[in-house]
Amino acid sequence: MARYTEASCKLCRREGIKLFLKGERCYTDKCAIERKNFAPGQHGRVAGRRRKTSDYSLQLREKQKVKRIYGVLEKQFRNYYSKASRRSGVTGENLLQLLETRLDNVVYRLGFAPSRKSARQLVRHRHVHINGQVVDVPSYQVVPGEEIAIKQPSHGMGLVLSTIERRGKQEMVSWLNVDFKTQTGRLVEIPKRESIPITAQEQLIVELYSK
Repeated sequence: MARYTEASCKLCRREGIKLFLKGERCYTDKCAIERKNFAPGQHGRVAGRRRKTSDYSLQLREKQKVKRIYGVLEKQFRNYYSKASRRSGVTGENLLQLLETRLDNVVYRLGFAPSRKSARQLVRHRHVHINGQVVDVPSYQVVPGEEIAIKQPSHGMGLVLSTIERRGKQEMVSWLNVDFKTQTGRLVEIPKRESIPITAQEQLIVELYSK
């Protein structure tokens, strides 16, 4: 399976904002974007001197940003868009709902992993149960009412415990319920756009793919 293997900080620098791809390390002043607030590469420092950004460039950058936040590849992202466009409702909101209800993202939102990349690894290594059954597919679409749990033998994992300790005091998104003592959570409902905590202009993505 193809995956991105280069430095995660390059992605943040390219988009010009923190994408929080490395968990708690992104909150420190050691983050690369704090030290090198310009795009990577030999032309990164002079990128801002170029002529006015085109509409296409803005749309492309927004698509790349959202794709990188959720850690999906181009073909996967296009498939999500196709699925979102076939659903009733607002296509941009449908797209974000599909990405937010991926199993790896739900595990991250529940506070069991410091980043989506770590959550993906937990799922791949079979540490996560859905309704009592092991699911090792990060792209699994969680539906309302399903229980997500760290399996019992993995409750003492340092990664999970340290993340719970750091994130347990943070406010949980309204569409998830979590019990840190039993390390279980539940998807209450499909999230509405206003309750999805990412800064994105999803309409630009719709415009890009509608051409």
